[in-house]
Amino acid sequence: MEIIQEYIAIFLILLSSTILVKSIFTKSKLHLPPSPLALPIIGHFHLLLKQPLHRVTHNLSNRYGPIIQIYLGSTPMIFVSSSEIAKQIFKTNESLFWNRPSNMAINYLTYNSSDLAFAPYGTYWKFMKKLCMSELLNGKMLDQLFPIRQEEINRFLQMIIQKSEVNESVNLTDEFLKLTNSIVMKMAIGKSCFKEDDEAYKVTERVRESAMLSGMFNLADYFWFCKRFDVQGIKKRLKDVHDRFDTMMETIVKEHEDCRSKSKREEGVKDVLDALLSIYEDPSSELKITRDNIKAFLVDMFTGGTDTTAVTLEWSLAELINHPTVMEKARKEIERMIRKDKIVTESDISYLPYLQAIVKETLRLHPPSPFILRESTENCVISGYDIPTKTRIFTNVWAIGRDPRNWDNPLEFKPERFINDEKESNVVEVRGQHYKLLPFGSGRRMCPGTSLALNVAHTTLANMIHCFEWKIENGGNACVDMKEGPSFILSRAQPLICFPISRLVPFHYI
Repeated sequence: MEIIQEYIAIFLILLSSTILVKSIFTKSKLHLPPSPLALPIIGHFHLLLKQPLHRVTHNLSNRYGPIIQIYLGSTPMIFVSSSEIAKQIFKTNESLFWNRPSNMAINYLTYNSSDLAFAPYGTYWKFMKKLCMSELLNGKMLDQLFPIRQEEINRFLQMIIQKSEVNESVNLTDEFLKLTNSIVMKMAIGKSCFKEDDEAYKVTERVRESAMLSGMFNLADYFWFCKRFDVQGIKKRLKDVHDRFDTMMETIVKEHEDCRSKSKREEGVKDVLDALLSIYEDPSSELKITRDNIKAFLVDMFTGGTDTTAVTLEWSLAELINHPTVMEKARKEIERMIRKDKIVTESDISYLPYLQAIVKETLRLHPPSPFILRESTENCVISGYDIPTKTRIFTNVWAIGRDPRNWDNPLEFKPERFINDEKESNVVEVRGQHYKLLPFGSGRRMCPGTSLALNVAHTTLANMIHCFEWKIENGGNACVDMKEGPSFILSRAQPLICFPISRLVPFHYI
């Protein structure tokens, strides 16, 4: 059966090649961005065989300019590698780029864009964004759910101290992911995900399956003629994962509804799902949300608040191990501002500017999501080039963060650039206002969970610096390997495995 599917795929690609050749070589009246020579059938796919997409497009931009056009199959895409052009997209012409492109996997994962991240700009999106910022992920809700975050970080630190007592290594790649998953799950649905028989653990696994499938090359996403055929079986697998996920989420939602009915809502909001159900049941709400909207919003939290924060923590610690003088400077700042026998909490972070600079520098060099995706809603002109409607725009955050026009010695890990340097001073924020640092996007569609992600990253990293020394497996003067993995999330190629050595034991505070 697989052989037959392969032949069908080849036939469909050949059949669509004529259309692609015509579209590439027919002279257009539009002044389009420059583009490398495309192959008749596959476009520029051959360029992606050796390096990740963010590195390939960065190299091409160095040759063809900061805005280029790439064909993936028959699908044209625009790649931007300049902060000046990014400003045109996210500020000057923001109203033309409010939408995000989707694909088959995203449609299944988000209940046909019923979420916040991929919903088309309009009445529903504006309502959900307002709801998110005023009730679901605002300061009051984050403060209310602070004990959950602190409890999970304490559990994480207890695990590390136990490892250090027996001189056992820790796979921090796995443990960071468990930590962020558990924090987000408990905040979202009130359930931890540590045990394999728990519903929250199973939900996490289903989301991970969907994310894995979304990273696969799907012919239907790039060759229009293949959209009606599931020649690779990906659609069938996505439907299966979605159905299992939906069944589990329905069970969790029903449990919450039963608990709310029994308690008569006297105990108030306990988690984000509880807040969503209050809005769902409110007859006076300005817009009626559906159960699919609730489940899709939770998917946004599961996918946007776990892997990305875990990857940031992993890269941060790897950089600190490779730069011991930076580690020591951060440690002295913590000891100067925080009691030596005290766990660092979220309320302490404002007193630790150098720690914040370390996280900023990590996000500059290793943004978890190397691209910001947008889609044009009408014909427009960007940097002198015509951009047709429905064109997918990929802003290369990774390239902008390494642009020598924005940063002195851009490949150097130097947190001081966010504190002392007048040119690169602390005014450069991670929230995208200055378009040189865009790890969370920019404009109206920037990540609504930025504060949550930073709270977890800052607090966890501060305690790892404060409470432990870190040695890698090879020991001696060996450095951590900084190679990137193939994932669309900018993860490391190899897991980060270290031996923790306790410096102090403030665990009577836990």
